[in-house]
Amino acid sequence: AIVMANVAMFLLALLVPAITERLGMRPADVVEGLALWQPITYMFLHGGIFHILFNMLSLWMFGVELERMWGTQFFAKYYAVCGVGAALTTIVLAFSPFPFADGLYGTLTIGASGAGYGVLLAYGLYFPNRPIYMYMIFPIPAKYFVMIMGAISLLSSMGGPGGGIAHTTHLGGLVAGYLYLKGGRW
Repeated sequence: AIVMANVAMFLLALLVPAITERLGMRPADVVEGLALWQPITYMFLHGGIFHILFNMLSLWMFGVELERMWGTQFFAKYYAVCGVGAALTTIVLAFSPFPFADGLYGTLTIGASGAGYGVLLAYGLYFPNRPIYMYMIFPIPAKYFVMIMGAISLLSSMGGPGGGIAHTTHLGGLVAGYLYLKGGRW
C-alpha cells in the first residue's frame, strides 16, 4: 500500500507539478505558514523516476521481511514514525548554528528516503549478518551496510545541503527508527 501511494502521488505530481511545492516539506512553510501536513506528505513525493525507483526498491527489499515479522499495522506505524521523525530532524536542524544547516530552512525536501533509512536500520538490527550486495557485487553484512550508509549521510550532511540530497533527513530517519525500536516499541 505504501508503494502504491508513492507511485500514485508521483504520477499526480507529474500531472500537477505545483503539488510538490504545496505538499513537499520546507521548514519555513511548516514553522511560519503552519503547513503542519508537510512532515507527512513530503514522504510521498519524488523528484524523478530514479528517485522513486530506488526508494521503492529499498522499501521492498528491506521492508517486506520486517512487515511479515511485525505485521502490517506495526510496520506502517514504524515507517510513519521514521518519516515524520526525519522531517522533524530537518526542521530542528534548520535552526541550528552549524554551517551545514545554513540552507535547510528554505529548502524543499521530498522523498521517502528518511523513512527508508529507518527501515534499513531496522533490517540491520533484526538481520545483522544477512548479506546486502553493495553495487550488486560486494556482499556486506547488513549491520555494516547500515553503518556505511549512515556514515555517508553524516559526512555528506556536514558538507552542507547540496546535490539535491537531504542527508540530514536520512540521518533523522535512522535516529527516529532507532529511538522508536529501542524505546520498548518491539
